Amino acid sequence: MNGKASQIVRTTILVIFGLLWLIPVYLLLINASKDPTVYDSRQSWVPDGFALFSNIAEALSLSGMADSVLSTVLYSVVAPALAVVVGAAAGFGIVALGLKHGFAWFVVIFGGTIFPLQMILLPLFDGYSRVGLYDNRIGMILIYTAIATPFSAFVMRNFFTGVSHSVFEAARLDGASVWSIFTRVYLPMSVSALVAIFILQATFIWNDLLLGLVLAQSDAVRPIVTTLAGMQSTYGGAQLSTVLAAGVLVSLPTVILFLCTQRFFAKGLALGQY
Repeated sequence: MNGKASQIVRTTILVIFGLLWLIPVYLLLINASKDPTVYDSRQSWVPDGFALFSNIAEALSLSGMADSVLSTVLYSVVAPALAVVVGAAAGFGIVALGLKHGFAWFVVIFGGTIFPLQMILLPLFDGYSRVGLYDNRIGMILIYTAIATPFSAFVMRNFFTGVSHSVFEAARLDGASVWSIFTRVYLPMSVSALVAIFILQATFIWNDLLLGLVLAQSDAVRPIVTTLAGMQSTYGGAQLSTVLAAGVLVSLPTVILFLCTQRFFAKGLALGQY
């Protein structure tokens, strides 16, 4: 097979997979755009009118989505930011500073991810209830930061492993302190990796349902997906088209985030550039 034929085959395969990936998006958009009063699930593949914006307005008026959006933005910015800083510090300490038993410390940090989240929900709920962190924004930020930190440490350890140790030694010879080396040398050269971690963890937090259900009760504290899941039961049984319109609104921030930061995200996947 010559080069032109192989290119046509690759393009055809990519187009087919792209169309398959877009099918759920198509179904979401056309059903979210239908008038709730005439919605018919048997016609879910057929477009019928365009009431998307009115459905979004209806969803906002029915639920506490506005408060949930503010809380979720807070969680999706603060928790990943804290996690990338802590993870970068852990990776720097293990790799650049040659921390004694560094690999063991790394295993301790990353080892928490091997246990399913469902295993800790009951003790976590009990502990939060006892110390006053249940249905509390600070409590949500703490658990999201704790969950995001191991992955951040994993990525940053691998990234800093690819950085020549002579960079650290040269900075020390120039009289820089360890803190200065970390903040003025290592962090700036790892911006792409930090942004990639931030995007992934922010997306996870934005789409979280389980922790929001267990650790929060009020709409002012609950993540947006938890509020969205409760629309059909809590708020008088919203019509499916209204719920889907809310789903479109909830999905937009993560799509925009990826589109705006895809250059950093792609660079961040290339670990150990130095």
